[in-house]
Amino acid sequence: MKKNTFFSLLLFAAILSFFVTPLGDYSKLFLNRLFASSPTIIDSDSSNKINGYSWKLKDADWNFFNFEKSKGKVVFINFWASWHLPSRAQMKEVRELYDRYHDRVDFYIISNEEREPVEAYMAKNNYTFPITYQIIGEPSPIGLLEPPGCYVIDKDGMIRVHQTDISDWNNGAVDVLLEELLAE
Repeated sequence: MKKNTFFSLLLFAAILSFFVTPLGDYSKLFLNRLFASSPTIIDSDSSNKINGYSWKLKDADWNFFNFEKSKGKVVFINFWASWHLPSRAQMKEVRELYDRYHDRVDFYIISNEEREPVEAYMAKNNYTFPITYQIIGEPSPIGLLEPPGCYVIDKDGMIRVHQTDISDWNNGAVDVLLEELLAE
């Protein structure tokens, strides 16, 4: 076998493994995390207000509750799906953000999936933060984003972050924003 043929086959095998093996899945998660950008923070003068707090959701135990309980609080909302690669890639950072702020910020990690795949994903990754389930067809006071979309809403109901792609939630700008919003 010629040297060029050997290296071509080796390169082909590496590329193929990227698409069809678990190694490829881990590599794609890593690359998504590596290229995640900082979320765009919206100035209070330029932000839009949500359309109220009436929004029926389900908690991890499949019990109904209303988003109304977050009125007057700082809120972090993340739309995600267990099958969606960018959603999975940012979950580690979302968990770390939750670990730092869960006692002062209301977190809504929202999925529109059934419970089984969500619970399996959470168990596999040892994630213990609460999941919220979207009720399909239920009117929402905010635009429902495609995964991995996120919002940060201040105490007055103003949208301070409206992010539609994967983001790095573990950076100083996010911490500064949340601390400022909590101090208001």
